[in-house]
Amino acid sequence: MAEIKPIRAWRYKDSLAKNIDDLTSPLFDVVSEKQLKALYQNPLNSIHLSVPDGPDAASNASLLLHQWKKEGVIEQDKLPAIYVYFQYFKVAGSTKEYCRKGFICHIRTYDWNENVILRHENTIPKSVNDRIELLEKTELHVSPTHGLYTDDSFTLEKYLDEAITDPVYEHEDYQGVRDVLGVIHDAFVIQKFIDFIKEKSIILADGHHRYEGSLYYKKRKEEQYPDHTGNEGYNFHLMYLTNTEADDLKILPTHRLIKGIQNFDQDSIIEKLHEDFIVKEIEDAATVNEIIVGKRWAFGILLKDRTIKVRLKPEALSKMKWQFPDEIKALDLTVLHYFLIEKILGIPGSDQRKSENISFDRSFSECLSKVIKGEAQMAIITQDISIEEVKQVCHSGYTMPQKSTYFYPKVICGYLFSSIKENEFQSPPYSRF
Repeated sequence: MAEIKPIRAWRYKDSLAKNIDDLTSPLFDVVSEKQLKALYQNPLNSIHLSVPDGPDAASNASLLLHQWKKEGVIEQDKLPAIYVYFQYFKVAGSTKEYCRKGFICHIRTYDWNENVILRHENTIPKSVNDRIELLEKTELHVSPTHGLYTDDSFTLEKYLDEAITDPVYEHEDYQGVRDVLGVIHDAFVIQKFIDFIKEKSIILADGHHRYEGSLYYKKRKEEQYPDHTGNEGYNFHLMYLTNTEADDLKILPTHRLIKGIQNFDQDSIIEKLHEDFIVKEIEDAATVNEIIVGKRWAFGILLKDRTIKVRLKPEALSKMKWQFPDEIKALDLTVLHYFLIEKILGIPGSDQRKSENISFDRSFSECLSKVIKGEAQMAIITQDISIEEVKQVCHSGYTMPQKSTYFYPKVICGYLFSSIKENEFQSPPYSRF
């Protein structure tokens, strides 16, 4: 089902890549303002391509990219390759070191209705538009999105393990994760990857905005070139693929921050909660995320001077008016967005994607701090989501609310770039691909 291709990556020239730590950057949707300011100080950092600065940012990135190519700051690899990418990491509360194994390649950009690439959450329109403009101006994929395939026989892992023994790059990133990049040039092995993945559908784990940007861009180009063959570079997207059956797939919760609600009154909100929720006051706000863990339809609510644990009454679920299948209605985040954000806070589901009243934060301590400081009126603390729930949503044809999942760790930006310019995308005559 899914067509993949090896890539001729653009990478920093060897003399610069010796200090790869100075050239990498976080993804555009997780980089903080503080990180941005520091990264912008290095004129060669990948941040200038992924999150360009200035009033005409996308054009600035295009000019800089042209300059880097001309001056040899980045160089294109001679041979198409599959790039092996391992991430070694730990999670809070555990001493175990995990290793997420995967590989980076081009994948054909499929329309959602083809059911080859499966999404599980909604996107935020402004972020998609930013990605379209950047792709249009640069014709470059700066960082891979994260896709998931399922294989309980672990067919490809032996090739990944072999390739990573001779790494191209290895360093510790901003998350404290050890990122390691290897490469596979062997045409016989690459063909095995191509043949194996063509039988799979792919769940889009992370990078919905970048993928939608590629999809919109492809459609634009198809309109401009009605005689297209389907093999042009704009038909492909850069993706990091990992196996859902490994034990290294971690999905962290993303909490909701609420601000700017007119006539916000916490006493009135608490009173409304009692209709559909079991409500319990919590003395120590710092413990609420531990108190709700493992409990279905349970959330923490942080207010200026009160902390509350709420849990939906089972009989209340039948009141949900959203037209979803039962298994989607029963998801924690569907409950949150219907009963808390629409019913109690008054933000209709149809408006939530673009609402200025809702923001997202993965850090519990940051949520608590923002509420205490008055930077947010309240925070809704959520729990982890399982990969089985993600699969369930994907195969249902429905989506979760935006920012439902946070697959950890995030991929790093700066190890490689992928061009979709025709003369750079197409394989050279001496390659079988």
